Amino acid sequence: MGRKFLVGGNWKCNGTIEEVKKLVTVLNEAEVPSEDDVVGKEVVVSPPFVFLSLVKSLLRSDFQVAAQNCWARKGGAFTGEVSAEMLVNLGIPWVILGHSERRSLLAESNEFVGDKVAYALTQGLKVIACVGETLEQRESGSTMAVVAAQTKSIAEKVSSWENIVLAYEPVWAIGTGKVATPAQAQEVHCELRKWLHNNAGAEVAASTRIIYGGSVNGANCKELATQPDVDGFLVGGASLKPEFIDIIKSATTKKSA
Repeated sequence: MGRKFLVGGNWKCNGTIEEVKKLVTVLNEAEVPSEDDVVGKEVVVSPPFVFLSLVKSLLRSDFQVAAQNCWARKGGAFTGEVSAEMLVNLGIPWVILGHSERRSLLAESNEFVGDKVAYALTQGLKVIACVGETLEQRESGSTMAVVAAQTKSIAEKVSSWENIVLAYEPVWAIGTGKVATPAQAQEVHCELRKWLHNNAGAEVAASTRIIYGGSVNGANCKELATQPDVDGFLVGGASLKPEFIDIIKSATTKKSA
């Protein structure tokens, strides 16, 4: 069976109660492809922590909710952190870890992200693990070395990839309006899949979903979705707009895959 197309909406640090309710209403009323129209799809939206329960209570049942982060071990004297156990207790099935904004602004290292992914998995969460290079790293020709090192730090600490989705997000394309061309995205996704094949095995490489993030919008999503190793999207700014529905609909390009 083909890999199930996943579209994630990362709302980042945005929203009020009123805005969140309005956005959920748009999602609930949207007509999206049925399972008959695509090989399979998942839609996950990721509001800020303070809105997780609200969104979960209002959101349509065929869409799921993700947290944007969680702590690397069991809770305790870690002021300001949210533990994986708390997310499980709220009934939140997914978490985004290793986003480049947290790597750069909060100095989260590859090793720390690996610890977070491993611990979240032990608590039963599904993880969208983010990797990606800066513009400087791309221009110096070290893209694959960077994303391979980021992925290796996860691979060394997990025993199963069943509940991990890799999100390739070139840092230079996040919120800048610049988008990796479909060929650029496919190249890195293909190389990541080869890395998984060589380091985690053929089965993991064939089944693990690798999604793309970085200024994805309604205008560019269909062409990106046609790439054989692009298994979905992690959407930032556009996930707060009605065009997020168009991005979900791009899943139909995978029907014949």
